[in-house]
Amino acid sequence: MTAWTPADMPDLTGRSAIVTGANSGIGLPTALELARRGARVTVTARSADKGAGAVARIRQEVPDARVDHARLDLADLASVREFAAGVDQVDLLVNNAGVGMTPKSVTKDGFELQFGTNHLGHFALTGLLLPRLLARPGARVVTVSSDAHARGSIDFDDLALDHGYGRMSAYGRSKLANLLFALELQRRVQRARADLVSVATHPGATATHIVKLGPLQWLLGVFLQSPEAGAVPSLYAATSPDIRGGEFVGPRAKLLTPSPTARSTEVAARLWDVSAELTGVRFEEIAYR
Repeated sequence: MTAWTPADMPDLTGRSAIVTGANSGIGLPTALELARRGARVTVTARSADKGAGAVARIRQEVPDARVDHARLDLADLASVREFAAGVDQVDLLVNNAGVGMTPKSVTKDGFELQFGTNHLGHFALTGLLLPRLLARPGARVVTVSSDAHARGSIDFDDLALDHGYGRMSAYGRSKLANLLFALELQRRVQRARADLVSVATHPGATATHIVKLGPLQWLLGVFLQSPEAGAVPSLYAATSPDIRGGEFVGPRAKLLTPSPTARSTEVAARLWDVSAELTGVRFEEIAYR
């Protein structure tokens, strides 16, 4: 069987996509290929200049691309709310942006940075956009996780990581939270019989700026796959007619098995409740009654 590639994507004319953190890394080729297939794409970035730069690069490849940019800082819930309030239509939401292996610090709202940005920011964004997503037939939410989720754990009594912080373990925790969220979202939309598909992805080891090596950054391109290859799972999850809600898509569009903790409905439900309390976003449209 021939491996799936972005050339296999269906026509997306009439569909609207949002890709968070699409100014670089795997987000940029994700946005590019969605635009190439006719989707109206919104590139989000923390910097308006970087967002505009990404739009310019996409239009170099696809001159007639329907693409724009908007500022979105997932480490600031006020920014998340402001962005969501300006969205009129969305069919595909790709929760792609992230930070990784950072020194211990906090978001504007006081949450540990990696957990707050990678998980809570996307949790809030998805919930705020849920009414628009549910208004569109066949809407999808793609959340980028990682195989690092298998090395993560969540201590609900120490979400601030005051009793021990490791850059890699904090990253793994945030990616575990991403996967727990994606799977729990699918359970809830199924229970509500809502027309929405939630899928998680693992891009594989990719040469992006989430890992910073200073003057040795070029080494990543030697040993790791390209951002274009890293974008394949997200593009497959966002567009393939073969995808099913709750799947975990890995490199070369192969399905993966989440860790036992990621499959725990009890941990997922507790994380959902805690996340709703911390962000104030309740997902009322699919809330358990």
